[in-house]
Amino acid sequence: MTSQTTQRITVSAESFYQEQYSQPEQEQYVHAYRIRISNNSALPIKLLSRSWEVIEGTGERRLVEGEGVVGKQPLIAPGESYEYNSWVQFRTPIGAMQGSYVMYREHGGTENYFQVEVPRFLHLTPAVLN
Repeated sequence: MTSQTTQRITVSAESFYQEQYSQPEQEQYVHAYRIRISNNSALPIKLLSRSWEVIEGTGERRLVEGEGVVGKQPLIAPGESYEYNSWVQFRTPIGAMQGSYVMYREHGGTENYFQVEVPRFLHLTPAVLN
């Protein structure tokens, strides 16, 4: 599991190859991934949007942006975590993802929008490791 902390918010990522959904002969490699967002700050935070850079093994990059994650904009209390699962498809047996979330918190009547980094994490097809 790969982790990174930005402004006391820790994002951890882990990838799982999905052999049953992949078709290597057609250049389709499917990976599920788990993200855990831990709020180590003293104030509640709300995840508003995401921006992902999906990187193929060839170096080709594509950007995926949108509101929230898996259809939600979770509110995460101090000391709490939010975890979700999603998936990604690559044309190569090795890929990576990295990105950021836009978060919101209110403090003393002041709105505070900030960005939290998602560390780069790898998606590896087990056959390439042998």
